[in-house]
Amino acid sequence: MAKINRNKARLRRHTRVRKRLSGTPEKPRLNVFRSLSEIYVQVIDDEAGSTLVAASSVDKDLRSQMKGKNKTEQARAVGEAIAERAKAQGVSTVVFDRGGFRYMGRVKALADGAREGGLEF
Repeated sequence: MAKINRNKARLRRHTRVRKRLSGTPEKPRLNVFRSLSEIYVQVIDDEAGSTLVAASSVDKDLRSQMKGKNKTEQARAVGEAIAERAKAQGVSTVVFDRGGFRYMGRVKALADGAREGGLEF
């Protein structure tokens, strides 16, 4: 019996979703990556192949806010930060790409934080 590699399964789910989902200059893609300890998010224009804005729980600007918070609270703060940075770049609507992760826990908290910050998706 073959052992299931969780990351390979996640990448397979991610590629399946990415077949139908891509970011345009008008509506870029909000991509989420969640590691065991940190969370990273980027707003990506796939047509130009460039990252417009990014935020993570290891950002120098956000590092002071992360002290004493659990990972879900950190994800919400990162979501609010990405919304603020995206709006500064003139981005108000995005396509949410959960990266093959289930829409629960930290991924959901990040999405809620981004919505509270003013991003629409």
